[in-house]
Amino acid sequence: MTNQIPLPPFAYSPKPYTGPSPAEVLAMRKEHLSPSIFHYYKNPIMIVEGKGQYLFDETGRRYLDGIGGIVTVSVGHCHPEVTAAANAQNETIVHTTTLYLNPQVALFAKELAAKMPGDLKVCYFVNSGSEASDLAITMARAATGNYDVIALRNAYHGGSPGAMALTSHHTWKFNVPHSFGVQHAMMPDLYRGIYGADDANAGSKYAADVKSLIQYGTSGQVAAFIAETIQGVGGAVVMPDDYLRNAYAHVRAAGGLCIADEVQSGFGRTGTHFWGFETQGVIPDIVTMAKGIGNGCPLAAVVTTPAIAKSIATRIHFNTFGGNPVSCAQGRAVLRVIEKENLQANSLKIGGQLKAGFAVLAKKHKLIGDIRGLGLMLGVELVNDHATKEPASAECAAVFEKCKELGLLIGKGGLAGNTLRIKPPMCITSADAEFLLAVLDRALESVASS
Repeated sequence: MTNQIPLPPFAYSPKPYTGPSPAEVLAMRKEHLSPSIFHYYKNPIMIVEGKGQYLFDETGRRYLDGIGGIVTVSVGHCHPEVTAAANAQNETIVHTTTLYLNPQVALFAKELAAKMPGDLKVCYFVNSGSEASDLAITMARAATGNYDVIALRNAYHGGSPGAMALTSHHTWKFNVPHSFGVQHAMMPDLYRGIYGADDANAGSKYAADVKSLIQYGTSGQVAAFIAETIQGVGGAVVMPDDYLRNAYAHVRAAGGLCIADEVQSGFGRTGTHFWGFETQGVIPDIVTMAKGIGNGCPLAAVVTTPAIAKSIATRIHFNTFGGNPVSCAQGRAVLRVIEKENLQANSLKIGGQLKAGFAVLAKKHKLIGDIRGLGLMLGVELVNDHATKEPASAECAAVFEKCKELGLLIGKGGLAGNTLRIKPPMCITSADAEFLLAVLDRALESVASS
C-alpha cells in the first residue's frame, strides 16, 4: 500500500481479530451459501468491526464507509446509544410478537408517526424493504379494489416476487412470472431522459407519461403508483421539480394511491428534509421505509392513514418478527440520535461539501458526466463521451476497485453500472469528505492513465 492518502485521525483501536482467515471464510461461503450471494471487489475485503463512519478488516486496517452498509447505517456503526438500547432490550425480552402487548413497538410507532406529515399515523412493522413493498401494494389493492400498479423504469423496490415486479432493472429480475398488473412509466431522468435540466416543465412532462400509461395500459383505474423519491440502486437519480405533484394527481384521478419508497432517502439523509418526498412538496398515501430506520438491524415499516390501514384488517395479516422489541428499541434510539446529533443538518452540510468537490473534480476528469443527489445521497455518473453519454462501465469498476485500495468503500449502480454511489453514515465529518474527494481524485487519475 504505497502512496496512501491518510485517513483523518480517529481515537479508536479495533479489537484483535482471532477468527478464520478471509480465504477460509470465502471457502465456507462457496460451499455453504447460495452462489447468488456475491461479494464486492476482485479480492474481497473481510469486515470484522465498525465504529462511527469507519470499518476495519481482520488486519485492523481502517476504511471510510462511503456507502453506509448499502445505505443502511444511518447514525454510525456501533453507535453507543443505539447499541445500549438494543443490549438493554436483549437483557429484558427479545421476542414477544404483536399478539401480546409490549411497550417498545407501541412507543416506536408513536414516535415514528410524529415524524410524518398529514394523516400518516398508522405503522406496520416488518423486517425488510422487500416486505414493506409487498405490504404497501397489498394495502393499496385492498383499499382501492383496483389491481394495476404503476412503477418507474430504473426503479428498485426489493427482491421478493412482488417487489421484483415493481423493480425495473433486468439484472435484478429472474425469468419467472412476477410482473402481473405492474407497468413501468418513463424514468424522470434529467441527465439521460428526453427532457433535460434546461426544461423548466420537465417534471410535468415526465409525469404526463404516467397519465398516458394509465390511459393506454390499464382499465383507467389503478391501485397505486410507487416511486423512490431519489432512485438508489438506479444511480441516485433525482426527480425534476413538480414531478411527484403532477404524477400523484394523475394517479389519484384514476382512483389510485400514491406510495413513497423512502427505504434509502428517508431519515434525514437528503439534508433539507426528514423524508425525500417532502423535497417534492407532496404527501403520499403510504410510505415504505427500511435500511437507515434501524442503523443496521433487520427493521422496516409501512406507514399509512387510518382509513387505508383498515383495508388489511378485513383478513388476518400477521408478521412473526415485525415489531420485534429489540429492533423497535434500536429504531427508537436511531430517531433520538438523529435529533440529538443534528445529523440531518450534517447531511446537508457535508453533502454540499462533497457536491462542490465533485464539481471541481469534473473540471479535471473527463470521465465525470453527471453529478447529482441531495444531502448524503449522491451519485457521480461516469461516461466515455459527454456528447453520446456512453456509459463508462469498465472505468467505473476500475475506480471502484482503486478507491478500496486507497481506503474508501463506496457503491456503484445504474443500469449500466457506471454510477458511483456515495451514501455514507450521516455522522461523516468535513475531514472525511476531504479524504473521500482526494481518494476519488487519485482513483480517477489512475484509471485515466492506465
